[in-house]
Order: sequence, then C-alpha cells, then structure tokens
Amino acid sequence: MTTWQEWQDAPWGRLRYSIAEANLLRHLGDVGGESLRILDLAGGDGGDAIRLAARGHHVTIVDYAPAMLAAATERAVAGAVTELINCVEADATDLPRDLANGEFDVVLCHNLLQYMDDVPSALASALSPLKAGGLVSVMAINRHSTPLNIAVREMDPAAALAALDTDQARTQMFNSVLTLHTAEEIIRTLREVGCRDIAHYGIRSFCDYITDDARKHDPDFYAALERLELATTARPPYMHTARLFQLTAWKPS
Repeated sequence: MTTWQEWQDAPWGRLRYSIAEANLLRHLGDVGGESLRILDLAGGDGGDAIRLAARGHHVTIVDYAPAMLAAATERAVAGAVTELINCVEADATDLPRDLANGEFDVVLCHNLLQYMDDVPSALASALSPLKAGGLVSVMAINRHSTPLNIAVREMDPAAALAALDTDQARTQMFNSVLTLHTAEEIIRTLREVGCRDIAHYGIRSFCDYITDDARKHDPDFYAALERLELATTARPPYMHTARLFQLTAWKPS
C-alpha cells in the first residue's frame, strides 16, 4: 500500500491522474448537471474519485480490496468530501443489484482491463450501470508502448524485439501477470457493445521516455512536462505510443 501511494505521489503518478481528469473534463459538461453520479470501477484508494468529488460530483468507488477502500475513506475525510464518496466492497464485474441498474451518469473503467480474461464481457458489465446517453471512460496500459519503453529505459533491444509479439507482461508493484491491449482493439470492442463517439487520448506520451527521473521532481520541469503532456494527449501520433491510452465513449440514448 505504501509503495502504491509513493507511486501516486511521484511525477508519473501525478501525471496519470491529472491528464485523465483533464480528458474527462472535456466531456462532463455534455453529460448534464453540475453534480453527476459517477461509478469508479476498481477505483482503489480513490485517486480519480477524490478529484471528481472535489468538483462536486457524487462518486461510488467499487473495489474488492478493503485496505484500498479504507485508504479512499481516509482521503475523502482529508479532502472534506466524505458526503460525496461512497465505498462499496465488491467485484467490479459482479456488481450489487442496486449499482447495476443504469442510474449512473459516468462510469470509470481505469486500469482494469489488463486483469480481465474476457474484455468484451468486462466492458459490457461496465456499461450496464450507465444511463442511456451516459459516458464511459476506459484506461489501460498501451501495448504499443511496451517495446519502446523497454528499449529506452532498459536499453535492451532483444527484450524490446520479443515484446513486439506478445501481449503478456508482469507488474512488479502488484506482482501480477497482465494482458496488454491497444486502443485500436478496445475501440473496436466498444463499438461492438454499442458505444458511439469514441475519443482516443494518450497519457504520458513523453514522461516514460525521459530517463532522468530525478529531474521530473523539479517543480518547474514538472510543470513544463505537464503542459507538454496536456498539449499532446489528443494529438496524433503521440497518443499511439503513450504509456497509457484513455478512451471516452457514449452509451446510446
């Protein structure tokens, strides 16, 4: 838990959340209402949720890990948004009936797909709590970025070459095997489950390929890097090799 919190506080963690929030804000005004009902699937300790609650939205965090939900509750208290945060211990793909009834304006499915065996079913499950005409945001590790990341950061061209032809990876932080996807694959699946008007964003298009991690802690450098990331999050070709992809899509009315 401590390692995860340290990651979130690091420059690359902060960029993950700030860029995702900025991309969501492009669309939340079109959902309707200043206080939306948002469901954060596998929302962990509330990294996305607390930011949205601070903007006045009601956010329900679903996660199967009690320790993560306890941390989310602590963050809600610290941020004075406890009345806007609801924590539910459950499997993100097997929601309690009262959550899966199509009452949410927005559903977040961030960093969940890489752990799923059946992505179409997971995305269909993510859409079921969403109102007709509601917004879903999907985020995952970008498979296109992995060979580039290995070559640049590990300076291992042989391993990068091998990574070109596999969708499997391992996360050191959680010691889990991941299945990597591309935005193109998930866009196709979102269309198959009925979504429309899909937008594609990249998160950390440059940060992960700058090898001087210490420099990123300098406030001026970080501010300049964040401006660059914001300027390129939706700008081709940069989102295609960003470390993460974020897709927003609308459920048909």
